[in-house]
Amino acid sequence: MKSVLVVDDEKSMCDLLSIVLKKDGYRVKVAQDGFSAAKLIRENDFDVVITDIQMPRSNGLDVLDAVNKMRPHTPVVMMTAYATAETAVEAMKKGAYDYISKPFNIEDIQLIVKNAVEKKRLADENTYLKSALSSQYQFANIVGKSPKMRQLFDYISKVSNSSATVLITGESGTGKELVAKALHFNGSRRNHKFVSINCGAMPENLLESELFGHEKGAFTSADSLKIGLLETADKGTFFFDEVYEAPLSIQVKFLRVLQEREFTRVGGTKTIKVDLRIIAATNRDLAEGVRNKTFRQDLFYRLNVIPIRIPPLRERKEDIAQLVEHFINKFNGEHKQDDKIRGIDSEAMVLLEKFDWPGNVRELENAVERAVVLEMTDMIQPGSLPEEVTHYTGHFMGDVQEIDLEKTLEQIEKDILKEALTYTDGDIKKAADRLNLNFRSMRYRVKKHRLKAKPDSEE
Repeated sequence: MKSVLVVDDEKSMCDLLSIVLKKDGYRVKVAQDGFSAAKLIRENDFDVVITDIQMPRSNGLDVLDAVNKMRPHTPVVMMTAYATAETAVEAMKKGAYDYISKPFNIEDIQLIVKNAVEKKRLADENTYLKSALSSQYQFANIVGKSPKMRQLFDYISKVSNSSATVLITGESGTGKELVAKALHFNGSRRNHKFVSINCGAMPENLLESELFGHEKGAFTSADSLKIGLLETADKGTFFFDEVYEAPLSIQVKFLRVLQEREFTRVGGTKTIKVDLRIIAATNRDLAEGVRNKTFRQDLFYRLNVIPIRIPPLRERKEDIAQLVEHFINKFNGEHKQDDKIRGIDSEAMVLLEKFDWPGNVRELENAVERAVVLEMTDMIQPGSLPEEVTHYTGHFMGDVQEIDLEKTLEQIEKDILKEALTYTDGDIKKAADRLNLNFRSMRYRVKKHRLKAKPDSEE
């Protein structure tokens, strides 16, 4: 039942409003001065407060101040027999919901109260949803108690309230977007939008239009104005996922956003200013991209203000048991109405902890979901796990598809040659002997890598 507080020094007015509002289904309390009203406001969360302005000892504006301080979402309706423009303006400036002059029609006050109650309901619902959304991205939902994860949580806590740009790195499946959302929803911009885009998920022309928007007529199919994602994220956080995949033309424009917090729409000339926190993420080596000239060096430095590396699952295997428990609970709710899974057999857990998880937490999550669906007992058995887990005997190299093997081997060779030449003071023959190479092969490699050696040792 919705509740209303009526505050008026005239008992007859309190009685009238009490009778009318109770007939409409409201629970009503009354107070005949501001001091009594403040005590009731402190003890009760009313849906609406109706107060006279002119009262002895403590007036209606004092009641409004008390509501603003203790119950800021509660609408306050002001009423007086001595209405003036000044008192109305002052009350509305202080946040009064509405203002009504005595005498008034009963229907008018009923409508005002009905609308005020709806306003309070929406405000309460919005507060609840924001709280629920925020709690969804609390650190507790990034599962892990290993030293590396505790270090990660501490670091996120330190930088959440900053507006500095963050670069999140980590292999596929480690939870980069979850960390980005934790930064947003635990930071000072939590009440504004979190907007994201995946640079690897769309072609260049579409990516540009999605990011910056376009003016009507900017290109053949642009039949109306489009507001870009950067513009919609104003005051909030923009998450630039898989930033390595952004084409160079987009990188140039995005650099301007980072430097100036401004851009122009496709086909437009007007400069649009935005207040954003930028978070970028990648599973690639941006420094290597700079060396290969596929990623702009100036953009890399602008993004890499606060670097956050998420460790792969194989580096924190002590978290696997906790993650498995978390996923069992999650998928019990989604897939198991009856005969829910209680836990996991010890042999199955050994297999999960032995596996190297090249797909990281996402791959483990998929494996547990499969097991929850397939398992016919109340404990996950080895037979419900994926075959690659149960038959695993080797060791993965992480995200192998991201390694440039030729360049990696070239760099290893160069480093070994340099070390040998340093040890022999640049003498190629002595260095060749240390590396079990013939002189000609050693000299070829020195020239190939443009390494420094003694001139007389090259003969």
